[in-house]
Amino acid sequence: MITAAEAIRLAKETGGKDGLNCVAELDDTAADQFSDTGMERSLPLFGVPVLVKDNVDVRGFHTTAGSLALADNLAKSDAPVVRNLRRNGAVIIGKSNMTEFANYVSTKMPGGYSSRGGQVIHAVNPGLDPLGSSSGSAVAVAAGIVPMAVGTDTCHSVTACAMGNGICGLKPPAGVLSQEGIIPISKTFDSAGAMAQNVSDTLRLYSAMRDEPLPEIRAAQAGKLRIAVNVANSEMNSEERSRYLDDVIGLFKDNGVSIEEVNDPPTPYLPAIMKREFGPCLEDYLKKSGAKLKTLKEIVEYFETHPDTMMKYGDDLLRGALCDMPRELSEDEEYRNALKGRDEEIRIITEKIADYDAVLLTGPTYVMHTCGLPTITVAGSRLDLNGMRQAVMLYGTDEFRLYAAALTVEQLLI
Repeated sequence: MITAAEAIRLAKETGGKDGLNCVAELDDTAADQFSDTGMERSLPLFGVPVLVKDNVDVRGFHTTAGSLALADNLAKSDAPVVRNLRRNGAVIIGKSNMTEFANYVSTKMPGGYSSRGGQVIHAVNPGLDPLGSSSGSAVAVAAGIVPMAVGTDTCHSVTACAMGNGICGLKPPAGVLSQEGIIPISKTFDSAGAMAQNVSDTLRLYSAMRDEPLPEIRAAQAGKLRIAVNVANSEMNSEERSRYLDDVIGLFKDNGVSIEEVNDPPTPYLPAIMKREFGPCLEDYLKKSGAKLKTLKEIVEYFETHPDTMMKYGDDLLRGALCDMPRELSEDEEYRNALKGRDEEIRIITEKIADYDAVLLTGPTYVMHTCGLPTITVAGSRLDLNGMRQAVMLYGTDEFRLYAAALTVEQLLI
């Protein structure tokens, strides 16, 4: 695994604006500072260089969520997930670029674009979409700039980025990791997440982000695995993707994995809740921050009074969230109804898949995010037509069983 000094060199050479544009800020002194700490070499991430998404507070760095509107927001302390990483020996070398406000600015904004950082470039093919809002973190890992990176996920912002760049990405169960010190979208769905080249390293990073480490996770026996295949919207896949998934399912069956089907498409609850929580959650963060702008109204005004730098793709999501921002969340009828609908969906989904070790996603749906379930992507050795490692996405009700299944799936795919 590369050293912090090597990662900083790579970040300068390939991660900046003249390269992949995945690095937002860099601490040139991180390696030297770490060498003076006298940490125990037995720490889980001793000396491992890590990049952190630009919506997570890292002391001494700006936390902007990729927006020039928050360019003055200098973090005075680490978010709890970053404190945990340092406690476990990680070297935070800098911040990664992202889609502005975690892709909650405009429906027209491409993945990886922000007014502060510009456009993140895909690690394998510059013509591909880097996907999701944690694109800078995913690209930095896929390109080998850092072995591990922190992202955040509300709805596929870690998992889609990871799968779209051929790496492993993990979104934990809702509520396991602290959301303090992270510019939010939704208190119901947000979570920090972990990214690395493989499942084992991703679990190492996630374990170090937690207040308490993970228990030992070992690969399950393939012949004892039960995997459900969620076929919702699978007809939307390309021919190449469909062939790959058919081959993966065939490989599972050949190795004794029990396979059954479920059909769980997306529901309207997640976007309805996100829209109403965004403003109040953002303002809760801004009140405690060093940013001059403290309200969603001020953010929207900043966008619309700086059209040359801020309105390249519009601001319909920000404007919509402002227009529908409730005075009190608890008094908003649509919000309450969406929460009730979500509660019922959680009951139905978790009962349906409780006996499976994992569910394999085959088409676009965010049912796992709606239900707050742990989700992980697993990349294999097979390349697609663009030369990128193909990957699968798994979710489940029990995170430890899910991770054990992911280790096994990885063994089968490489």
